[in-house]
Amino acid sequence: MPKRQPNESLARLLDEADWTYGQLASAVNRTGAERGLRLTYDESSVKHWLDGTMPRKNVRPVVIEALARRTGRPVTLEEAGLGSSTTVTGSDVATGEHDLNTIEGLVHTGRADMDPSRRTVLTTALYSATLAVPRFDDAEETLDRLEHQAAGRTVRIGAGDVAVVRSMTDRIADILDELGGAHARPMAAAFLVNSVASYLRADGHDAVKKDMRAAASDLVYLTGWMAMYERAHGLGQRYYRQALGLAKAADDQVTYCRTLRGMALQAANLRHANKALELADSAAEAAPSAGPRLVAFLRGQQAHGAALVGDRRQAFSRLRETEAALAKADTRRDAIGGYDQAAYFFHQSAVLHALGDVPGSITAMQASNRVRPPKEKQGNAHANGLLAQRQFEVGHVEAACATWHAFLDDYATLSSSRADEHFDIMRRRIRPYLKNAKVRELNDRAREMARQKAAA
Repeated sequence: MPKRQPNESLARLLDEADWTYGQLASAVNRTGAERGLRLTYDESSVKHWLDGTMPRKNVRPVVIEALARRTGRPVTLEEAGLGSSTTVTGSDVATGEHDLNTIEGLVHTGRADMDPSRRTVLTTALYSATLAVPRFDDAEETLDRLEHQAAGRTVRIGAGDVAVVRSMTDRIADILDELGGAHARPMAAAFLVNSVASYLRADGHDAVKKDMRAAASDLVYLTGWMAMYERAHGLGQRYYRQALGLAKAADDQVTYCRTLRGMALQAANLRHANKALELADSAAEAAPSAGPRLVAFLRGQQAHGAALVGDRRQAFSRLRETEAALAKADTRRDAIGGYDQAAYFFHQSAVLHALGDVPGSITAMQASNRVRPPKEKQGNAHANGLLAQRQFEVGHVEAACATWHAFLDDYATLSSSRADEHFDIMRRRIRPYLKNAKVRELNDRAREMARQKAAA
């Protein structure tokens, strides 16, 4: 057996990261958890890697991502001495930069998302925290690719086809609100593959083709948002980037900046504070001459990003700008990417919680719940899940139980990974308090609901 060669490339990266063996191991374990991997590496594991032992194939991208996040720049498998991208199997759908801005790439992603046997590969794709923030004026390559793929087509599209995509997107958004992303996202993926891809390949008047790309971008953005919400963060990031490409090709700055804002929310959810603020600021910078509702939408996310990095002055300044812009907006609320009083108070709650004001965040979330439309079951469940956790955090156990009962009212008919996460957190939190009658009542209801969902 040939003697293993020490991995000097990985050693150089470890020096650049200024990490100990244990710190790299811990970072790999944390990053792997985002992918659904339960890793237990320690100092000895890293020593073995440096001595020339290769990590498992499905772990190598995790090592790369952990190092990239620490160094603040992209890192490749080759650079770390861990092989090449072709040696990593099982993630072909979620990797490959070449097809992000092609129709085939979108179909490839959507087709895998439709297929339950392949969806696990997609949902465990790793989120990258080191991607450069794209610019709206880098649109030429995307547009050239789409035009090339439509060249010579005899099928033509019209305004009615665009209306079909818009209508289906609105319907899928309604299903998301009522039944959850686990039901809505496969429908969106199927519509992308079976209908939208054909429309994007078709010929037509330039104005109609641009409208179709904009409509498709809206749908892909929504699909990415659902993937993010279902904690499939690598997949959500891929959909978001495909939405950016379509928005750029459509010269649709509104959808482009709205998608960047969605990417900022994703980074915030994953606690990448600097990236969350960077993306939120980029979304605001990319916005065209915007109406007050879009301004409020973007400023609210900037406020949250500023709070995550501890900038109180900027966070509250952005919140004031959000409130002022929303006061000037009409009462209309878009089905996709809308912003209203409920969203404003939700942002206020997130800002206050990030800055350590838990009681204030509770008051703001209660205000958000009072004005949120009852039909938005998924949004209500998420808000109540967060509210109950914060009430529990400050010792208001019985108030938290009441909020968790409201959460269960919506959870009973939802199919959502995010809601499942709230359910699991609730059950863990209340377990030590079963001597309390209110807690026992909630626990009994939760146990019965878990049984019913398992049997469904």
